[in-house]
Amino acid sequence: MTRRVLIGIFVLIVAVAAWTPAHAAQGAGRQAKEGRQNQPPATTTPGEQPISPGEVRRMFDSYALLQAQDALKISNEQFPKFLMQFKALQELRRKTQQDHNRLVQDLRKLSAEATPDEAQLKDRMKALRELEEQAHNDARKAYDAIDQTLDVRQQARFRVFEMQMEQRMLQLVSRARQANRPKQPKQ
Repeated sequence: MTRRVLIGIFVLIVAVAAWTPAHAAQGAGRQAKEGRQNQPPATTTPGEQPISPGEVRRMFDSYALLQAQDALKISNEQFPKFLMQFKALQELRRKTQQDHNRLVQDLRKLSAEATPDEAQLKDRMKALRELEEQAHNDARKAYDAIDQTLDVRQQARFRVFEMQMEQRMLQLVSRARQANRPKQPKQ
């Protein structure tokens, strides 16, 4: 497949993933009102599952890997080791983000209580600080492993590439959200 086809497929997947949950929820609400709860939501066909955010992230990670090989001019000899190190970095980020979100959610719940338990709050804050420190150290090690695979020019390109991929992801999410907003009637 050509690069443009792959990009087009990815954009379509992200748009469908963002569109499906919003419309599925609207469809489920209508169906419940109409007493048709046994039918699948309007955005899925029988046997079809909506795409989860995790699946979208994995698809984007695969897309990023393909783009990295091209952008960094990774040789066939470098690619297997780079692939392993790049996937390890992605997995580290995903796991760290999940753990961070869980701890922040704990803090949200604890701090919302009428009389918060200060000992628990301190414990969760300590856990959050430790997670952030460990994540920083683990990320440094993951970057060091990637840097051992790449020459200096590729290392610099990798840092620029990561920023570009993050910007693309944010743009795609933003576009998907805008496309899913209900149209406001003109006044």
